[in-house]
Amino acid sequence: MRNSKLAEHNPGRKIFSSKIATTIVWLITLVWTVPTLGLFVTSFKSDKKILNEAWWVSLFNPDFSLDNYKNVFFGNDTESLGTGILPYFINSIVITLPATIFPIVIATMAAYALAWIRFRGSDFLFFSIFALQVVPLQMALIPLLLLFTGGAHIGSIPIFPALGIAGDFAGIWLPHTMFALPIAIYLLHNFIASLPRELMEAAHVDGANHFKVFRMIVLPLAIPGIAAISIFQFLWVWNDLLVALTFASGTEEVAPINSKLASLVGQYGSGYTQLSAGAFITIAVPLIVFFSLQRYFVRGLLAGSVKS
Repeated sequence: MRNSKLAEHNPGRKIFSSKIATTIVWLITLVWTVPTLGLFVTSFKSDKKILNEAWWVSLFNPDFSLDNYKNVFFGNDTESLGTGILPYFINSIVITLPATIFPIVIATMAAYALAWIRFRGSDFLFFSIFALQVVPLQMALIPLLLLFTGGAHIGSIPIFPALGIAGDFAGIWLPHTMFALPIAIYLLHNFIASLPRELMEAAHVDGANHFKVFRMIVLPLAIPGIAAISIFQFLWVWNDLLVALTFASGTEEVAPINSKLASLVGQYGSGYTQLSAGAFITIAVPLIVFFSLQRYFVRGLLAGSVKS
């Protein structure tokens, strides 16, 4: 109320503040976009042109070629690119989609159960899951890898069998799912718990069980939150290299695209045009995913922050 009264007495203050905020946002956006624009322009130029002129000169005198993308994506033996990044690109898709879908599905069901199905120890279970976020990812990688490859034993008594999934896609999906569940359950729990209680009680009065309430009411209303968390999980898995290399066990058949980018530079760092093309291919997919789901992004982040 006080701010609105001040704005009424001084209407120029609101306009001035709005213009300043807009200008700052545009400046930050411009500065943030310049490196990406430089990477994009460089990816269309040859080594000689990059050495002879700055990348921004090409904006006024365009002379672009798709040779870098063709060589990087499909390979060029004369430039030691081998088969290109296409197999690794497919591997990243195969890794990222299940590693995004699995934790979101499990976290959504767990969040509903912890928010609306009261049972003994539910609060303790919720806070225990949330507390798992303090476990550093790097500290859990090697124990998990040993668990997957050799199982767990007390003396000669096995208590957990060896799964034998290291070096396979399943061996990468499972760690990503495990690491994503605590934060996903926490965020979705806050979102689902903020849904109107009257709506849930009316559904139960009409004879709907928990599965029907979850499928018919919770899922449609939770789409913004699910989409926002899916964006974060997709970006994290797609850009991940540490988890994939650890649980792929050096197997080229399941290696992600990030593992191939380092080899594109060449022995003496002369292949930066190929690297820029490969890097832009790598960031293109997350950009497509983000802009496709951006209408849910802000709604999903803000949902659940204030209960009605």
